[in-house]
Amino acid sequence: MKSLKYIILLCLALPLMVMAQSEQEQKAAEWVSSLNLNDAAKENRIKAVIAKHLTAVRDWHNSHPASTVPAGINPVTGEKLSELHRQIIADSAMPDSVHKNLMTGLRADLSTEQVNAILDKYTIGKVDFTMKGYKAIVPNMTATEEAFIQKNLEEAREMAVDYKSMKQISAIFEIYKNKCEQYLNNNGRNWRQMYKDYVNAQKAKKQAEAKK
Repeated sequence: MKSLKYIILLCLALPLMVMAQSEQEQKAAEWVSSLNLNDAAKENRIKAVIAKHLTAVRDWHNSHPASTVPAGINPVTGEKLSELHRQIIADSAMPDSVHKNLMTGLRADLSTEQVNAILDKYTIGKVDFTMKGYKAIVPNMTATEEAFIQKNLEEAREMAVDYKSMKQISAIFEIYKNKCEQYLNNNGRNWRQMYKDYVNAQKAKKQAEAKK
């Protein structure tokens, strides 16, 4: 009887497993297609690498829910761990080999620019979007400041690809954004004041446009 129940459950779950797998493969195919490689063998290798990584991230995430991490506090801030924090902790325990296999596979066939383009697909272009925000907020950003921020955002992007949800990806970027803002504060800037000035300028602009 137990074996019959197992077979029934397996039959019910199999279509969902196949559908989920095809979603990973479809996403990989779309991303690789955007590179316009014009090399079928290379495209197939990269698609396989990406699909394998997406599947590994999904499977680890689904089998390691936030509940596997005990409730507690953040030892740095003293604040209670949120559901999101606990999920990030659970997902961060995924074997390093999953990330290493992705990056090694991509770099074997792609240029640095092409690898970055794939990582941007994972993170919906957060590096460029966030950098544009910093350039709008920080007056007369120096080349040194820009280089530091760019480096940290790229590090955030590479770390974020190992997380499943956009909330998690955004949280990873927040870690590195905090580093960027602390760097600015430590080097003669006042992040809080710059951000306040930017918000006030945007409000004034909207009010002026509304009066036209």
